[in-house]
Amino acid sequence: MADISPDLFMDAVLAYQQTAAIKAALELDLFSEIGKGSATAENLARATGSAARGVRILCDYLTARGHLEKHGDQYQLTESTAAFLDRSAPSWMGSVVEYLTAPEMMALFLSDPPAFVRNGGSIGLANNAPDHPIWVKFARAMGPSRVPLAKRIASELAVSSPRKVLDVAAGHGMFGIAIAQAVVDAQITAVDWDAVLSVAQQNADAAGVSGRYRILGGSAFDTDWGSGFDLVLLANFLHQLDKDGCVTLLRKARKSLVSGGRAVAVEFLLNEDRVSPRFSAMFAFQMLGSTPHGDTYTVREFEEMGRAAGFARVTAKSLPPTPQSLLLFEQA
Repeated sequence: MADISPDLFMDAVLAYQQTAAIKAALELDLFSEIGKGSATAENLARATGSAARGVRILCDYLTARGHLEKHGDQYQLTESTAAFLDRSAPSWMGSVVEYLTAPEMMALFLSDPPAFVRNGGSIGLANNAPDHPIWVKFARAMGPSRVPLAKRIASELAVSSPRKVLDVAAGHGMFGIAIAQAVVDAQITAVDWDAVLSVAQQNADAAGVSGRYRILGGSAFDTDWGSGFDLVLLANFLHQLDKDGCVTLLRKARKSLVSGGRAVAVEFLLNEDRVSPRFSAMFAFQMLGSTPHGDTYTVREFEEMGRAAGFARVTAKSLPPTPQSLLLFEQA
């Protein structure tokens, strides 16, 4: 009986306050200021143009939540906070809040949560609506945090020296751009909505690969991709679809490949119990609220979908420390 507590329930009900605290700290660049040292509430208040009382209460809250450490009147970053929320860190990912906590996302989940549960998915197309403006926010917010993973994947795929690469639902474009940087003569074609591709084009320009970067606007399902590709990228896209949609897209990818070419997906994979790994299990709920039919799938389910699309083999490789995995769809 001593272990019975309402703490988990109260944490869930008040989770929006932790979201607010993180947003405030990031917008004030508080974590970066703490990383510079001399991090008392008074010093931080001067650096951020804030009230000392406000900064003190915010930092104490973040300490209680495990994002900071406090020694006397000095605040310090934890190792994880230093790695991901200090703007000077190469693995900084603070920009993701601009997408994950966007008003459109918050409204989808909090306006009427029982509705999408009863419906078995979002009411209407939600984020899957054509040209939804949330995807421009996604491209701008998520791009910087995807660079390390994109470069890691590109280094593995570069071994086969793909010369003609298709990046489907390219978004920020970082996965295709990383391959263009790793393979000096690779030509990249990026497919997405026109407004989203403007962000990908800017990123390609900044990366110095715009001469080998082509954009193709339109629906991934309806647009003619062309053919003769050595590699088709499906990064963080299949989870937005049901199994039939995944098979349709994988079949289209296979038909766009040269003999021996591969399709590659980046996904959150579930174990057969569907409640582990933890992040993948929770991500399925994000798909429930923000898409009509999206889900998280197991390796077995991806193998079945790959075979239904005509691929001979599907292999998965985890990508620690991220919760994602690389899926390779190979022809006979």
